[in-house]
Amino acid sequence: MISNFLKNDLEGATLLLKAKIPVEMFDHPGSLRYGLKQFEDSDYLPWSARAIILVDEDQMIGLVRFHSKPNPEYLKEYATNAVELGYRIIKDYRKKGYATEAATAIMDWANINFGVENFIASVSPGNKDSLKLISSLGFEKIGEVMDDIDGLEYVFLRNIIKHL
Repeated sequence: MISNFLKNDLEGATLLLKAKIPVEMFDHPGSLRYGLKQFEDSDYLPWSARAIILVDEDQMIGLVRFHSKPNPEYLKEYATNAVELGYRIIKDYRKKGYATEAATAIMDWANINFGVENFIASVSPGNKDSLKLISSLGFEKIGEVMDDIDGLEYVFLRNIIKHL
């Protein structure tokens, strides 16, 4: 599906998902290219992007993913047995609980199927909605990092065992 996105093949991607894909999903092709690069490692596939689809409407409203498979070098300074969570909900569907549901489900999946206990989230200080979301999920601020693309980001950790 990501290769269809990169080719701007909305029709092909829509057929694969069996859901309408909003044009807004094409706003960040850089993250799609990053996702495609990750596919070169077949071990990453279970951790890659999942479409968030409203089945009743046959509508894709966002995606949720992990930035890597568990225990990448760049996360070891924050936690072991960790993955970094990523999500995006298109504007018309924000603040309706979809990101909370998707993030909770994917973290539960990682814990139950692979024993992952620690989850990292990096959020821009100006992204108030995302800061509110991760706070509601029990993430705690553990640092700050300067991202090459997004600038300053706060780094948060959630240990799933503490939240059972």
